Amino acid sequence: MIRAAARNNAEWCASMCRSHGLAGEFGMQAWALPSRPPRYYPDAVTLVPGTDAAALVDRIDTAAPGACVKDSFADLDLTGAGFKVLFDAQWIHRPASAPTSSPDLAWDVVSSPDMLRAWALAWDDGDGNADLFRPELLDDPATSVLVGHSADGLVAAGAVASRNDHVVGISNVFAVESGADRAWSVVLDAVHRLFPTLPVVGYEHGADLDAAVRHGFEAIGPLRVWLHG
Repeated sequence: MIRAAARNNAEWCASMCRSHGLAGEFGMQAWALPSRPPRYYPDAVTLVPGTDAAALVDRIDTAAPGACVKDSFADLDLTGAGFKVLFDAQWIHRPASAPTSSPDLAWDVVSSPDMLRAWALAWDDGDGNADLFRPELLDDPATSVLVGHSADGLVAAGAVASRNDHVVGISNVFAVESGADRAWSVVLDAVHRLFPTLPVVGYEHGADLDAAVRHGFEAIGPLRVWLHG
């Protein structure tokens, strides 16, 4: 299941990069982008254990600091190439058959640039990175931006669901108030109704991992994110 989660996450990173006009490439061992990706997104994601570290580094731009590698199996040593560990996390998995609870928010799939902008501003919470989510993302049939609405119609929670034939990956989970627990109840209800036969995967760490476990996820293995320079 970790391989499925890693592949799904790489596909989501590729979708985000395409929405910014950037084209990465899938290889046997990793997905990689030769130019710098959008903020918060990796230059490469490993797809199998035992990836050739030197060959991977050769596929990305390390001329300037900031290159990032998602080491999906936490089994690389990139220190010799000038990388340091940015953070460790856990892949998470939730069976398709796991029960969901009724959320306290109505939800929808974002369907217009204006709606996406409102979602992105709520996700960003004033940090100045709302432009990361561009309207081109709405053209990707594998990507569903999920939004939970408060009673007054404002964005109260959300996430991104990225689907393939095997799993649906969840990322960018947020709630304007009440933390990740409120968001997960909305997101899991939406995913269950949209993709009832697919297990749910993703990755989290710290308090966000604890919240995911409370909502029926299991931590299934480590990943590590490396930062160059």
